[in-house]
Amino acid sequence: MNMLVANRDRVAGTYVPMSAIAVSLEFDESMMHVSLADGRIISVPLGWFASLRDATVAERENYEISPAGMGIHWPDLDEDLSAAGLMAGVDKVAA
Repeated sequence: MNMLVANRDRVAGTYVPMSAIAVSLEFDESMMHVSLADGRIISVPLGWFASLRDATVAERENYEISPAGMGIHWPDLDEDLSAAGLMAGVDKVAA
């Protein structure tokens, strides 16, 4: 059987997300957890983002999710991240 057909059949009838829409954030001592509209949670190390890693709890908690849910902004830190970018990961860790 053609592998493409087998994979398509296995996926048929299941939910396949097409975008990442952030709805809320939570932090612990080393991770940021982003809840998405479709129920997924993306967890990424704070070490990936020096400004978030070095921020105070109050600075981390002062964030804004864009109206469409595609971006997250920290006005105190001048930091912007996209939900899709978080899903894609990063290619290097902040020093």
